[in-house]
Amino acid sequence: MEILYMLEKIRVPVLNELMLAITTLGEETAFLALALIFFWCIDKRRGYLLMAVGFSGTILNQFMKLWFRVPRPWVLDQNFTILEQAREAAAGYSFPSGHTQFAVGTFGSICATDKHKWVKGICIAIMILVPFSRMYVGVHTPADVLVGAVMALALVWLMRKPVMDGKEKSMKLLIAVMIAMAVGLLLFVELFPFPADIDAHNLESGLKNAYTMLGCLLGVAIVYIVDSKYLHFEVKAVWWAQILKCAVGLGLVLLVKSVLKTPLEALFAGHMAARGVRYLLIVLVAGILWPLSFRWFSKLGNKEKV
Repeated sequence: MEILYMLEKIRVPVLNELMLAITTLGEETAFLALALIFFWCIDKRRGYLLMAVGFSGTILNQFMKLWFRVPRPWVLDQNFTILEQAREAAAGYSFPSGHTQFAVGTFGSICATDKHKWVKGICIAIMILVPFSRMYVGVHTPADVLVGAVMALALVWLMRKPVMDGKEKSMKLLIAVMIAMAVGLLLFVELFPFPADIDAHNLESGLKNAYTMLGCLLGVAIVYIVDSKYLHFEVKAVWWAQILKCAVGLGLVLLVKSVLKTPLEALFAGHMAARGVRYLLIVLVAGILWPLSFRWFSKLGNKEKV
């Protein structure tokens, strides 16, 4: 807590806003957007790497949060204050830091697979600044961010070779292992005899993430099989077509995410399984339905060259 109190003393409005902006780079939205941009426009293997590190990291992170059940810093020390703008995104237990894990895993994957020094420099800067911002805004301790960062780097190191080698057997095995991890998390959250004083919000957060990850990974398995056997979509296109592809695609994904929520919850009578099915369908739209249009986007680039 000494380090957090030291950071609390140097808070000023301008730095507060900067740190709040930086910390958003560790949010789920930033991870998903970057993973899809890589998957659609840059390199499918790198897109799969981002997804593998992000999804498996979320599973491990949620397990550790519910196993250790470490309260947030302001709960541990009632005299400590946080930036109120950061409170809403600080759901769940404190240890380890999910934002740090997302940021280090996402930008660590990009750094490890990119040859450009300026890209590596930006990635390394973000990998340092996001953990720092989590402590600055007061929602995590140094132990939270350190463990989150180490876990993310370990996942990048473990998954880079099997994903980037592009061997079908390795990819199928990796996806199967991640699905088993998601099932394990779901069984843990549903069946483990948690103590009576467990924070209900934290437990619900873990349950949501368990169903979400299972749905996402089942979707990734289907997408990988369909694309490798039948679709073989092309990621290349002229630059303005790539921007259009990403903008419309991300909009479509957000639309599907929003539109499916209410009917699926009604269909499953409010059960969390609706969330798993919704994210399964979102991944199928992003990985199969939308890429059906990519041949058209590639032709736009060819026409311009002619």
